[in-house]
Amino acid sequence: MLLSNSTNFHPSIFLLLGIPGMEAFHVWISMPFCLVYLSALLGNFSILFIIRTDPNLHEPMYFFFCMLSMADLILSTTAMPKILSIFWFQDREIYFEACLVQVFLIHSFCSMASGFILAMAFDRYVAICNPLRHSNVLTHRIIKNLGLAVVFRGALLFSPQPFMLRWLPYCKTNVIPHTYCEFMALIKLACAKTRISRIYSLTAAFLTGGLDFMLIICSYVVILYTVFRLPSKSARLKTLGTCGSHVCVILVAYTPAFFSFLTHRFGHNVAPHIHILVANIYVLVPPMMNPMIYGIRTKRIRERFLQVLTSHKF
Repeated sequence: MLLSNSTNFHPSIFLLLGIPGMEAFHVWISMPFCLVYLSALLGNFSILFIIRTDPNLHEPMYFFFCMLSMADLILSTTAMPKILSIFWFQDREIYFEACLVQVFLIHSFCSMASGFILAMAFDRYVAICNPLRHSNVLTHRIIKNLGLAVVFRGALLFSPQPFMLRWLPYCKTNVIPHTYCEFMALIKLACAKTRISRIYSLTAAFLTGGLDFMLIICSYVVILYTVFRLPSKSARLKTLGTCGSHVCVILVAYTPAFFSFLTHRFGHNVAPHIHILVANIYVLVPPMMNPMIYGIRTKRIRERFLQVLTSHKF
């Protein structure tokens, strides 16, 4: 269904190629992708169940982690079923409207996940730098309002994307060399001037992931300054240990995200299949890794998980 390069059109259907140049390996690639997705579903649902059913875990850090798990579940489920249908059944067609919805959901929930990680950094900052005020600052009302603010920011900043893409004329092709619909991938297919759209994309990315990451770095600079002023080495190590899981989540979330973002806009010499693989890692791996990190590194979650397992043995 490749359309003419010289005709302006608004396609009703796009074709997702999957990973260009690796079509012969799609079935093999689908196996780890499927395992990653199933692990993400199992891990995040387990985290939500454990935190919900254990009153001892009803603390700000775990509430924010529940919000992150919800965002991760929606994010991975938005992309993964279609990716697997491409790999398994060569079902490459996606309706234009469905493509626009996928663009909005992927970008907005990536933004929300970043916001929840920032909220977790704020929790660590208050807990370590102002421990006596922690319960007064992070009340249930404040936690709820922070969560709503993160959701509202993600929805507001990325809601223009579907409308901008709908208004663009497409004259090159309706084939998207990607496994899912992505804003910049569609922008590259347009035959109109897209300078404003590109500036908007950069601005929205900076106001979410970029700004969040800078604020997280600032919070950890203050946290480290406070920690290294503690009198004993054991106190310093214990305090740093409470941040270990969160630091791992930050690295898992932001490293592939920044690489994908930069290569999409500036990495013209990066092989297409490398870029697409990294773009998939950025959408699929953090939702799998986040519950594993917290499940392994957080003693209270680990103990509660083992308790649930042993209580259901026959």
